[in-house]
Amino acid sequence: MPKLIQLAAIALPAALGLGGTGSAQAYDRHVELVNATRTAVVSFHASNTASPSWEEDILGRKVLPAGYHVRINLDDGTGRCRFDFKTRFSDGSSIVRRNVDVCAVTTYTLTDR
Repeated sequence: MPKLIQLAAIALPAALGLGGTGSAQAYDRHVELVNATRTAVVSFHASNTASPSWEEDILGRKVLPAGYHVRINLDDGTGRCRFDFKTRFSDGSSIVRRNVDVCAVTTYTLTDR
């Protein structure tokens, strides 16, 4: 079982000025980010699929070491459930995964290829 990194739940800023309405707001958009690789994660970006660019690095100055996990809140205030993820590792490699349904997925696990 991966170790929980000592980070508080990290949320995308709701201060984007984007409000969401309707039943989509009732969904839980918390996702457990699990680093099951041998390499530390140095940045993690999650942007709803309607966003033209990547949002800020959710980890900020923190690093997610190999074997650790963190619970993140991906509610960006838009009411959207579909997000694109971009993960960058300490070795310079990166992974992009598109169209992840964060209203249905509770865990996002990174693994070595």
